[in-house]
Amino acid sequence: MNIEPRNQRIFRLGGALFAMALFLSGSAFAQDGGADEAQLLSLLDDFLAGASISDPAVHERFWAEDLVYTSSRGERFGKAEIMAGLENREETASEATTRYWAEEAQVKLFGDTAVVAFRLMAETRDTPGAEPRAAQLFNTGTFVRRGGEWRVVAWQSTVIPESS
Repeated sequence: MNIEPRNQRIFRLGGALFAMALFLSGSAFAQDGGADEAQLLSLLDDFLAGASISDPAVHERFWAEDLVYTSSRGERFGKAEIMAGLENREETASEATTRYWAEEAQVKLFGDTAVVAFRLMAETRDTPGAEPRAAQLFNTGTFVRRGGEWRVVAWQSTVIPESS
């Protein structure tokens, strides 16, 4: 009969308990990460819905004060310029309308920092009732959680050629 010495049994038991604790903490981390991912995707959807109607409040909530935004035209600006552009808009009945939504969203979490990459879909009507024009862009946003709220600190937009 081969009986393990007491120290070896304790070592194996300790190793098994450690492995179980590691597994369970990983599951809890994945659940927390899942909640963060859901929160970020919901924030993105809310933002795109608000951006479709040029809602200043949604822009105020979404962008961090120290935002660096690189547009698909290669222009770089911050939150102050975005907000000023919204304030200086004049609405007319013949104004173009654009509806935005996200597809193929991916979220990468790094503690209180997250990268959200997605395909931005845009449908623009130059006048009410006009046929829509479609555009697609790859967008990547870097979010930082500050004071319990996710905000975008960096944004990059790239036009996707029609052949893609």
